[in-house]
Amino acid sequence: MHAEESDRTSTGPSRRGVIRTTALASATAAVTGLGPARAAFAGNGPRGGRIDTHHHALPPAMRRWAVDHGLLPPEGGPRWGDWDLSKTLDTMDAVGMQAGVASAPAPPTAFRDRELAVAGTRVFNESLADLVRDHPTRFGFFAYLPLLHVDVALKEAAYALDELGADGVLMMDNADGRYLGDPAFEPLFAELDRRGAVVFTHPVGLADARPVPGIEEWVADFMLDTTRTALSLIAAGTLDRYKRLSVILSHAGGFLPYIGGRVEHAGRQGEGPSPEAFRRAVRRFYYDTATPVSPYSTPTLLAAAGHGRLLFGTDWPQVLAPEVALATETLDRDPALNGKAHAAVNRGNALRLLPTLAKRLGA
Repeated sequence: MHAEESDRTSTGPSRRGVIRTTALASATAAVTGLGPARAAFAGNGPRGGRIDTHHHALPPAMRRWAVDHGLLPPEGGPRWGDWDLSKTLDTMDAVGMQAGVASAPAPPTAFRDRELAVAGTRVFNESLADLVRDHPTRFGFFAYLPLLHVDVALKEAAYALDELGADGVLMMDNADGRYLGDPAFEPLFAELDRRGAVVFTHPVGLADARPVPGIEEWVADFMLDTTRTALSLIAAGTLDRYKRLSVILSHAGGFLPYIGGRVEHAGRQGEGPSPEAFRRAVRRFYYDTATPVSPYSTPTLLAAAGHGRLLFGTDWPQVLAPEVALATETLDRDPALNGKAHAAVNRGNALRLLPTLAKRLGA
């Protein structure tokens, strides 16, 4: 580890880190309209700052393995594949973020081959664990589980949670069209519930999607992917059976809170889960703020679940630094959230949900 990187794990940033952070904060202010006081806050260091639960990382060992096995191209590819530690820490500092809970949202079909799933999942999770070990006050991680091989996922969950110190697990919203309420995943949820584990769900794309010309699939299809997996969990009664399980829905739950009245209408007609089951589940899920939490959506989400179920999220580095800054500033100015709610969303809820991370942060 370079001396400068080592400095980042202490209670404050290094001198050069402060210089770089202040420069980025100034650039961020220019992009987003942040005032001088806000920019100064961004440069004051991360201690006691936000905790990002929707935060992607691709450490060098993981990237090399992914490229060597054809999962990523040597150049280009998804933005989350272009990960850099220094840029990440600068962006975190610029928006007052103390820690990011890293994850690697690879599509389950990338691990269709069983041997590849066993080897690749281990590389992914050990790479993220190494990142946390090297920077324990800046990162946590959600361990990747290969959902096309439930027995492998069970073993990897145990290894990651027991040996690597994972803060929870990542489950993609569907595996080859099977959503998370599918009976195939019942043994996995039973084991995760036994452990009182946190599950971070992430969209992978609709198995039967047809692209809309001019619209990237993440704009709407990813939101529907999350909505579908949430509805499948509700219809299957997964959260009712496994009461120690905590499930985070990406991107503020997709369309779930917004279509609540429609789901309850279906339930009253015997064409969906009961309204009572839907309401229980909406209040059980956690939701991250990684687009679209905004003045458009926050009132609906708060009415459905309350601020105690919201977690700060950015989707870095798939979302670039200027947009991370803009989304953070928009959240800070959201009139639907008061000071207490902002503190809970930015930090408090994550500390309560993720005790291993809270312990590393000394919180």
